[in-house]
Amino acid sequence: MRQADGGERQTGGERDLRLDAFRGLALWFIFVNHIPANLVSWLTPRNFGLSDSTEIFVFISGYTAAMVYGRTLERSGYPVAAAQVLHRCWTLYATYLVLFFGFAAQIAYTARVFGSPLFVEEMGLAAYFHDPVAALTEALALRFRPANLDILPLYIVLMASLTLLLPLLRRFPGAALAGSVALYVAARAADWNLPTYPDGGVWYFNPFAWQLMFVFGAAMRRLPEVAETLARPRPLATFAAAAVLLASLALTLSWRIPALDAALPLAVAEAIYPISKTDLDPLRIVHFLALAYLALRFVPVGAPWLRHRLLAPVVACGRQSLPVFCLGVLLSFAGQTVLVHVSGSIPAQIAVTVVGIGAMTGLAAFVTWYRAAGKVRPPEVAAARNA
Repeated sequence: MRQADGGERQTGGERDLRLDAFRGLALWFIFVNHIPANLVSWLTPRNFGLSDSTEIFVFISGYTAAMVYGRTLERSGYPVAAAQVLHRCWTLYATYLVLFFGFAAQIAYTARVFGSPLFVEEMGLAAYFHDPVAALTEALALRFRPANLDILPLYIVLMASLTLLLPLLRRFPGAALAGSVALYVAARAADWNLPTYPDGGVWYFNPFAWQLMFVFGAAMRRLPEVAETLARPRPLATFAAAAVLLASLALTLSWRIPALDAALPLAVAEAIYPISKTDLDPLRIVHFLALAYLALRFVPVGAPWLRHRLLAPVVACGRQSLPVFCLGVLLSFAGQTVLVHVSGSIPAQIAVTVVGIGAMTGLAAFVTWYRAAGKVRPPEVAAARNA
């Protein structure tokens, strides 16, 4: 029987746990990578290839957004679907502002307690304390933000674009993807980006470039036949994807191993560098596509190991991505503080990572329980509503 909803649910109405599992892993990796001088970060994908957790997160966000709001579009029409998307954008915006103030307070308090004013400079908050009025105004416009908060403004902009994309994705997903590619090429050629405050810089995640990953995920949701075709055994494509991953691994290792770096021909180095994360370099896209293809090929819907209890914490975090991400931002700075001012030993690095991931998992479990409890009406409430 064909998978319903493009693979989101299997026969019997079960969730496609691949989305939750990979998004949960991406959130764990983002948390770990935001802690400087953390040995555990060497285990994250950014050290083994050209793409990293951000591509995974943005792609899955596009896929799930097209799935959720596409259903509303088909069931209730465009006005309701667009209103729900804008409501989600407002939720993300309000969450970002709360996180901004909480993160700023955490940094300021830590800098005062430990007498480390460099924390304020390092985390990009110097302008906030120099001119709070201007900084807050720019923060409301998403132009000013501390370190580690860049992905939320990107997500807000991408979600807002969905109000225009939904009708096109419904009827012509291929055309939507082609338009996204055209915008990506134009943005890179013309150096389009959005400005930031106060240094006159640009967004760390260029929305004109990163929209490609979001739209690609959304288009794949609307083209389930493509995913079904790619999931079939294709030895040549599998070999090509594996070759891309091996070449990417060798390239990233060359950044740390002088012998490998010396073996890279100068003409090749001049052609591929710099590999920009800000503008989503094509090599990052190729690496992600290779990863996505192998994941689609070898991780089928309903794979039994996705339900293993050891994977349950990852899946739970993927289902509650927004609160888990926000907590991860606060915990990553707390972990950095511990490693700088208490102990930077390897056991301390491992402990900080384990405690942080444990707290994120605990929050995900609590939110899951709370939301499930809210859907269950006590008998007396149901009787009152029916009276």
